[in-house]
Amino acid sequence: MESLEKIQHSISGEFEIFDTWMEKYEHIIDLGKQLEVFPEEQMIEDNKVHGCQSSVWFVTSLEDGLFRCKATSDSAIVSGLIALLMRIYNNQKPSEILATEPEFISMIGLDEHLSPTRNNGLNVMIQRIKKDAASML
Repeated sequence: MESLEKIQHSISGEFEIFDTWMEKYEHIIDLGKQLEVFPEEQMIEDNKVHGCQSSVWFVTSLEDGLFRCKATSDSAIVSGLIALLMRIYNNQKPSEILATEPEFISMIGLDEHLSPTRNNGLNVMIQRIKKDAASML
């Protein structure tokens, strides 16, 4: 299992090949298109992440001692952000999730290029992941 830090550095390197933020946004959208299909019956209020401008649904569980997450959004960019979060946090130990800060945000410049509402939504999703991971300890 790759460490969360290695995964974040790998993502950072992946984004270095793009020259413009438009290309980076397109890559984020493409990542979102690769998300696993989210079951419609799980798109319920209890699974909704509040605080995001777009509609976002998260379902988390603990399987074999690892944090598992499925998520989706009705927004292409947010779906891509979810895909990035899933690459980092899915199939990790809850203790590792709590101990590792989401450095990839500044590493790839998301903190400077996302709108304030999208940045807030990203932070809300990270808080949800950490809260759910903490409940699994």
